Amino acid sequence: AKLETDLIPEIQGAEKMDIDGQVPDVIPLPYLPLSSSPELQLMPRIDENTNFGGERNLMDRFIKLVDEFDNQVEKLRKDAITLQEKRDYLSMSMDLLKNNDLLTNLQEYEREEINCYMQRVHSRLATVELNVKTVRNAAQEECLHQVNVFIDSLISSSDAVISRQRCQMFLNACEGAPETGPGSSRDTCELSVDKKFESSLLGCTLDDQKTIKKRLNALITYFNKQTISD
Repeated sequence: AKLETDLIPEIQGAEKMDIDGQVPDVIPLPYLPLSSSPELQLMPRIDENTNFGGERNLMDRFIKLVDEFDNQVEKLRKDAITLQEKRDYLSMSMDLLKNNDLLTNLQEYEREEINCYMQRVHSRLATVELNVKTVRNAAQEECLHQVNVFIDSLISSSDAVISRQRCQMFLNACEGAPETGPGSSRDTCELSVDKKFESSLLGCTLDDQKTIKKRLNALITYFNKQTISD
């Protein structure tokens, strides 16, 4: 049995070639003609004139092809989620900057200039649209909305110390409050969990919970730097 592959027509020196033997473990998928990917740009297809030695063998080969498509789709989703997280991180960082107390030390015309500049950058960021759909029911949608409201309240708060404490309590809800022995000098907020936030968090999908934890880790890093510098 053999698997016939066609080179993408736009590639210079394109030609047809046959690959004899078993279906390879990894079958390359088609890429755009101008793609910079170093992978070989091949389009796999089954040669209908080939005797596969039975329907079961043919079925196995189709399954291997679909398995490879499935792997590529999963990789695409992960890459898109990474880009989505980068975009959300940029948006969150600009919101934090917009609410930074140091802006009050500027002259009014300077603040207006900075705000206009940030608005232009934010508008450019808004042109980047990424959407990796997570299947949620109505209850999960509502829980995610509540979690976002909690996190937005941290970003819009003018008190970095309180925001850091609440952010730590939210993080504890994500990973469990750290254990401590008697006589510990650790701050109470580092040992406790915000129960309302935890209730909303547990109602979210697992994918959403992972994303929420990443957002909170980025926020706590920012707040720690703010409180130390203050």
